[in-house]
Amino acid sequence: MPLMPKRVKYRKLQRGSNAGVAHSNNAVSYGEYGLQAMSRAHITNNQIEAARIAINRHLKRTGKVWIKIFPAKSFTKKPLEVRMGKGKGGVEGWVCPVKPGHVLFEVSGCSETIAREAFARAANKLALRCKFLAR
Repeated sequence: MPLMPKRVKYRKLQRGSNAGVAHSNNAVSYGEYGLQAMSRAHITNNQIEAARIAINRHLKRTGKVWIKIFPAKSFTKKPLEVRMGKGKGGVEGWVCPVKPGHVLFEVSGCSETIAREAFARAANKLALRCKFLAR
């Protein structure tokens, strides 16, 4: 089952602005090490899940992982070869708008080298530049 809200008040949202830098969730708060976004992007639920699996596979069930982002924003897409007009397209998927400085994942209970390698693998699954943080 994909990562998405259980229910939302309005299904179709406008794109909105993703300007500025993250003022909250910009430091490691739960674990010992964190993966911080260096650029802005919309991260899909599939990318979050792929990064989570990559981290857990590398940690081999040692340590604890926190996911600090959630895809609560829907994006729509019209079908192929449909003419202009006739309303907005249906909901295609769910994304999380991420600003530079936002901590995406946190890990504790493992060594720094293992955490660094796990986050390097997770960063390859995401569509933005990331850096490693230590508490």
